[in-house]
Amino acid sequence: MAYKLLILGAASATPTSTQYTTSQLLTMREQLFLIDCGEGCQQQLRRNRAKMSRIHHIFISHLHGDHYFGLIGLISSFHLQRRTKTLHVYGPPALENIIQVQLKASKTWLSYPLEFHPTQADKVEHILDGEKVDVYSIPLVHGIASTGFKFVEKPSLRKLNVEAVEKYGVEESDRRNLQLGQDWVSSQGETIPNTALTQDPIPPLSYAFCSDTQYSEAVIPAVSGVDLLYHESTFTKRERSLAEITKHSTAGDAAQIAAQANVRTLVLGHYSSRYKTRDVHLREAREYFPEVIAGTENLCIHVDHDSIHAVQE
Repeated sequence: MAYKLLILGAASATPTSTQYTTSQLLTMREQLFLIDCGEGCQQQLRRNRAKMSRIHHIFISHLHGDHYFGLIGLISSFHLQRRTKTLHVYGPPALENIIQVQLKASKTWLSYPLEFHPTQADKVEHILDGEKVDVYSIPLVHGIASTGFKFVEKPSLRKLNVEAVEKYGVEESDRRNLQLGQDWVSSQGETIPNTALTQDPIPPLSYAFCSDTQYSEAVIPAVSGVDLLYHESTFTKRERSLAEITKHSTAGDAAQIAAQANVRTLVLGHYSSRYKTRDVHLREAREYFPEVIAGTENLCIHVDHDSIHAVQE
């Protein structure tokens, strides 16, 4: 299988004429997941011709405005488009009241069900048990409660060992159970272990999103071994003291987490507006970890088992 991550916004704090605050669109197992929803998110979705009607799950990391100020506008647009399918929003508990106050103030009665799922910032939780994708929250360390999110494909079916299946004469009607991991019992009553008749499936792919956070090794177990890790890198080491005061990370911090977690590729983002290019961030990160991508607006990252590559849309 494969998935793709579209960077809609990679700036921190405030948008500019060319840069947008944090928002990403993950397409995994044919499902679209919106991660954070900063100002301008709708425009970016339209610019990239995203199928907005297929977005059924939105994940908000924390309640600093550059991560959710675009949400009420998107919710309202779905209403104006006469959406009928349920929209699920995952985020800090206070977010539900914020949304309801905004809707009530404008006397907006949505054309579709809006279901809110509060996240907890102090522990890893399995927040979505989907048909094809599982989602987990990741506790982060920031000035206010902040969570990251990990998306993991559901395991594929086991692969049949055709030669072994034919050797034992396994009927077609029994082969599905083999793919589900069950042993097989022959007509003579002999139990053949599943491992003798099948092979392990292709490992599921994964993506972890670490939003605003200071350097914290506590996240390493939660993101260990993921294929792609986004970790905020607001500053470079030159502004180390500022990173500590604001509880943000440097590019070097992000790279050290990636190295210790043994991920395949790191994506940087949430850059302070003081930096006009991403060159310093990349150089700093690569001092600790070689496989680094500088996340920028309209960059699409394609991930499969053989390669990870980025294309500017």
